[in-house]
Amino acid sequence: MLSHVYIGVANFPRALPFYRAIMQVLGVTERFCEADKPWAGWQSAPDPRPLFIIGIPFNSEAHQPGNGQMFALTAKDRATVDMVYQTALANGGKDEGAPGLRPHYHANYYGAYVRDTEGNKLCFVCHDPD
Repeated sequence: MLSHVYIGVANFPRALPFYRAIMQVLGVTERFCEADKPWAGWQSAPDPRPLFIIGIPFNSEAHQPGNGQMFALTAKDRATVDMVYQTALANGGKDEGAPGLRPHYHANYYGAYVRDTEGNKLCFVCHDPD
């Protein structure tokens, strides 16, 4: 369904280490990084899509994190949700909801929520039973 997701950032040099750290924990490969644009993208193997991209807004206007927008990244298991949440906080992220079951979504929904260094909301989630 998705080709790519592009997340706007205000400060690329600040955001890049945050995303490199969390993507490493999630096991997602960096596909490109062009600091002169600036933008960087990651892809899940083995397919080239979807891409997850961060960069400054194309229209050159100031980045504004959206209210009600959130991007959820899949973790292979609950331990990875815990680890990527801690990695996000250690790399400048802000807590928006500690790891735990969210049975109001479904019985096995195990998620954690953070704001990245730019104010964008992210979820790390595993849908599988423990």
